[in-house]
Amino acid sequence: MRLRRGALRAALALTLLPLLTPAGAVEPISLGLAIAGAAASALTGFISYPRLYCYFRECCLHRHDRRAAAALQENLDKKLFGQHLVSKVVVKAVRGFLNNTNAKKPLALSLHGWTGTGKNFVSKIVAESIYKKGLQSKYVHQFVATLHFPHAHSINLYKDQLQSWIRGNVSICPRSLFIFDEMDKMHAGLIDSIKPFLDYYELLDGVSYRQAIFIFLSNAGAEKITEVALDFWRNGRTREDIQLTDIQNALSVSVFNNKNSGFWHSTLIDRNLIDYFVPFLPLEYKHVKMCVRVEIESRGYTVDEDIVSRIADEMTYFPREERIYSDKGCKTVDAKLDYYYDF
Repeated sequence: MRLRRGALRAALALTLLPLLTPAGAVEPISLGLAIAGAAASALTGFISYPRLYCYFRECCLHRHDRRAAAALQENLDKKLFGQHLVSKVVVKAVRGFLNNTNAKKPLALSLHGWTGTGKNFVSKIVAESIYKKGLQSKYVHQFVATLHFPHAHSINLYKDQLQSWIRGNVSICPRSLFIFDEMDKMHAGLIDSIKPFLDYYELLDGVSYRQAIFIFLSNAGAEKITEVALDFWRNGRTREDIQLTDIQNALSVSVFNNKNSGFWHSTLIDRNLIDYFVPFLPLEYKHVKMCVRVEIESRGYTVDEDIVSRIADEMTYFPREERIYSDKGCKTVDAKLDYYYDF
């Protein structure tokens, strides 16, 4: 910080010099050039140090790994509800990967569950924990299957484009983050084109992909996750009793054999290149109320418990007999609040 303040003081002093120097002491043009050159030199020296430069401009590997992991933990604890497995697995996986100076492959996480359970939200938090601009960072790249890969007849073109895009961006920033949304709507076989980038290669055409992070989002496997959660509930056990080992293997098999999934018979699964299949449990009534409270507070309003209950009651729940889980999770909470508040 001393260097930073000193450089700023020097640049400021040079800028004010004409106001403090007696008239006629130096030729105006010569003085102007001297001031400009000295100020530029001071500021150039100031921003030439990586940490100081990155204070003003976004840089690859922007945040210290420990800070990123701490930010991830804090945000998940505060903003994610009913997903104890997600919080535990994602934090451990990302923290361990960021702190590993000799990773053998990129980190690959596949997030599965019903709509509204928090998959997009968690990928957003991961992006924000690594880069201040989050999803808006030039080092974070988001693909939506129905938007970026809509036509089955263009799959070969998409494969070439996807490989070129990943290769180019990792060449610029090794810690690039790639998010693939709607994997359940992606054409089968397309995602296998990135298999070389997720494998255990030290270099591919002179480029290392070992610091990159890949996150896949999918509704595929949600039925299997609900099946496990219901079994626990019907046997009188809490959702917090569910462990990753109770779901992960069955989830990966379910996704692999799902013909309506971009992971159908994928080599990424067959070659064990997905590090974690992360299950998002269906959300209960109490979790919907938590989402409503947080959304109200984020808009600057005092929480009205009557409105919280009314919005939660308006949601539909399944299975039909038990009515335990919200069929849209927390996805429509924001829209429903607009009805109750004059924003």
